[in-house]
Amino acid sequence: MDGFTAAAVVVVVVVVVVVVVVVVVVVVVEVVAVAEVVVIVVVVVVVGAVVVVVEVAAAAAAAVVLVVVVVVVVVVIVVVVGEVEVVVVAQVEVVV
Repeated sequence: MDGFTAAAVVVVVVVVVVVVVVVVVVVVVEVVAVAEVVVIVVVVVVVGAVVVVVEVAAAAAAAVVLVVVVVVVVVVIVVVVGEVEVVVVAQVEVVV
């Protein structure tokens, strides 16, 4: 597939992953302060945007970058909300 098609596919995948991760985090961590959830959402969106930019330039690295994004998101979630790390990690791994 050409670079444009690959980039489009990656954008869709990243958006789906971001939405699923954010929904899981909000549902699982609804008892946590709103500010912490907002921080998680912002980090996820920023990382997703970076991935889109990187993928437009190098579509072949999609799988590697996506794994890195998921790892970063999981780490952020674990750091911010350590007490639910097992649940969140399990959900993210299912998505991948």
